[in-house]
Amino acid sequence: MRRTVLALGVLVAVVFAAGCDSPPQTPPQPTAASGGLSQIRERGTIRVCSTGDYRPFTYRDAQGNWSGLDIDMAGDMAKRLGVGLELVPTTWATLVDDLSAKCDVAMGGISITLKRAERASYSAPYVRDGKAAIVRCADAARFRTLADIDRPGVRVVVNPGGTNEEFAKGQLHQAQVIDYPDNNTIFGQIIDGKADVMVTDTSEIRWQTKQNPQLCGVSTDQPFTFSQKAYLMSLTAPDLQQWVDQWLNIAQHDGTYPALSEKYFGVVLGP
Repeated sequence: MRRTVLALGVLVAVVFAAGCDSPPQTPPQPTAASGGLSQIRERGTIRVCSTGDYRPFTYRDAQGNWSGLDIDMAGDMAKRLGVGLELVPTTWATLVDDLSAKCDVAMGGISITLKRAERASYSAPYVRDGKAAIVRCADAARFRTLADIDRPGVRVVVNPGGTNEEFAKGQLHQAQVIDYPDNNTIFGQIIDGKADVMVTDTSEIRWQTKQNPQLCGVSTDQPFTFSQKAYLMSLTAPDLQQWVDQWLNIAQHDGTYPALSEKYFGVVLGP
């Protein structure tokens, strides 16, 4: 009898302890700020953050007019989602913070980095890229390799807050790195002889050398690094990320993206 009572007591204690366990935690639901699909449709617009200073992906002129490959892609995205498009200016330094606070998606030639991936989620990549150099054509023979660039007396201009600055300050140890805040006019620093080199993405170099015959690319066919570009979204909006991936896949195969890539680059750039 004593053994039976003891066993019953142990069973009651186990059941009671199990009952005291907290119920399973449900994952956090998207908030209005995080831009889940339901919030976007309820609002009637999708808010897209873009820097407006990285042609040909994104450009915002002095009058506030937007243009660029990713601006056109944003318009197609909003149309297929059945909502309006609201473009929100941002900077490279505040991109991820603004994504959480002001917009649903960030678009505009955004490179995939592990640092950004800690705080936001990426779509599937749509452009393969990498860092190379852009110089005055008259100086192209001087700067054939990264070692040629990383020498005392070489002036490397960089726009702060993005992957160009990370590369320059992480890989260049002897050259002089000069911060220049306006990415729309930064290439004029090279043309005017105020800087010798800028290290940036091959996609931007291809665009800029077409616009400025005084400028030439170095190592564009064999970049110093490997990278890809994608669109950026909040971690708390997985439904939006899934939708954007499917939209991007369709746009890449129904002629939408290839036509825009041809328009802005002259070739179809893929991942």
